[in-house]
Amino acid sequence: MKYAALKNGARKRQLNILGGFHPTPEDKTPKHCKTLLLLGPDEPDFWPAFTRSPEWQDSRPDPMDRWSTRVIGDWAKDLGGIALFPFGGPPFQPFYSWALRTGRAHSSPVQFLVHDHAGLFVSFRGALALPDQLDLPPPPPNPCNDCAQQPCKTACLSGALTATGYDVPACRAFLQTDAGTLNLNTGCAVRRACPVSRGFGRMNAQSAYHMQQFTGG
Repeated sequence: MKYAALKNGARKRQLNILGGFHPTPEDKTPKHCKTLLLLGPDEPDFWPAFTRSPEWQDSRPDPMDRWSTRVIGDWAKDLGGIALFPFGGPPFQPFYSWALRTGRAHSSPVQFLVHDHAGLFVSFRGALALPDQLDLPPPPPNPCNDCAQQPCKTACLSGALTATGYDVPACRAFLQTDAGTLNLNTGCAVRRACPVSRGFGRMNAQSAYHMQQFTGG
């Protein structure tokens, strides 16, 4: 099992390997996991492919979670591994700490995860817990280290990013106002402000879908 082959396999499924690591017992992965790979959407191809899927077309609830369960679950079986997901709990899998363990995701100046390729648009559809210890490429540097202006720190118009953390109710309330319409249609202004996010290629329709899920619309 080679990392390059798995990366190609991910892209065939409109996914991207966003990082991996070799777990220790403290990482709370399955017992025989030697390599954990985190998977996220491969932009900009993910959204058009997903909206052609049976999960999207059947109009039932939670289409993206069901798509992830099917696609990643089937792939994990083919590889002799285990599929893990950031939904379906409690208990929930510790995807935030796993992301930091990869060295490709970091805590940004606004405390959201930032990724060297996806920026602040980083999201995880699942993970592969594999029984083999793969050779993994070294992680690139933290993109925030070379970001002098750090526009994410001033992009929030809702006042939801405070010294004590993220005020989710304030964010949701702002999105229901006229001033929040742009965010509803194109995604969080803080995430869009990240220079890495701007080159990621995520479609506005996908961001609008996630904002709708966030607001309960």
